[in-house]
Amino acid sequence: MITTTTDHRNWSQGFGAPGSGEAPRNVRDLTEHADIVVLLPDPASAQSCLDLADDAADAVHDSIAAVHIGADPLAMLVSAEEIELQMLRDLEEGSTHERFERVKRLFDEWRLSAPHRQSLVLGDCQGDLRRCVGNVCRNASLVVTPYRGNLDARDAFHDVLFHEGKLVLVPPANGYRGRLLDHVLIGWKPHDHARRTMVAAQRWLEAANRVTVLCVDDKPNRHYETTATEICRQLGLDAEVVVTSSTGRSVGNTILDFGTSVNATCILIGAFKHGYLLELLLGRVTYRLLSHATVPLLMSH
Repeated sequence: MITTTTDHRNWSQGFGAPGSGEAPRNVRDLTEHADIVVLLPDPASAQSCLDLADDAADAVHDSIAAVHIGADPLAMLVSAEEIELQMLRDLEEGSTHERFERVKRLFDEWRLSAPHRQSLVLGDCQGDLRRCVGNVCRNASLVVTPYRGNLDARDAFHDVLFHEGKLVLVPPANGYRGRLLDHVLIGWKPHDHARRTMVAAQRWLEAANRVTVLCVDDKPNRHYETTATEICRQLGLDAEVVVTSSTGRSVGNTILDFGTSVNATCILIGAFKHGYLLELLLGRVTYRLLSHATVPLLMSH
């Protein structure tokens, strides 16, 4: 069973709302017509996720819907051991409802801090987390969700990326500092998941003030550079293509160091080419960037 709660009292025509006078019946109605869905599983990252979603929506004139998402042990379709683990975390983090109340207080403060946000409401989806994620993200072009944080945050990130196949925008662990699309750095290798990510992110790349495509450790035949130039041409992007060597460093560190040197404000990559567990074990590119990036990451699998 999935329980949903929506604050109808603040619903009105505006950013992320349906027609005037129409109130969403449940959280699926709230997110059905939103281009960008921001998931708020953890109060610690809620501010960064909301600010990031706001900037992403403003850049391409999209609508957003904000949803608290939380696992309810009594509604989960998992093993008894997993249910016990979820119940134990309530002792440290509070119940799912208590976590929702903390997120709602942060959301209300954020919503009232700018006129264009005041028509937004906060949805609440509690239950089996994977089903919740599928319900609220089904029609989204972009999902903003944290990678770090409580267990709900980590599980939601995994579900959005691997099970829903969405374009995901992740705030950095140290907090989002704005200027999302001032300079987008693309870590490029000619793989299918990298191409899919660029195609899915085309509108945001077109809206960026500057785009740089970085090819690390290119082949002697310049295959990385050639394919990078070609996909930029196909997408109509005015981007600079740069070729560099890792010179003994990891590819992930090479991308991070280059991003710092050119003041990149967002990094785009195709995520987890070798799968989630293998990346964790081997410390490959995606995991390195998720662990150490100080700017938002735009990715899909």
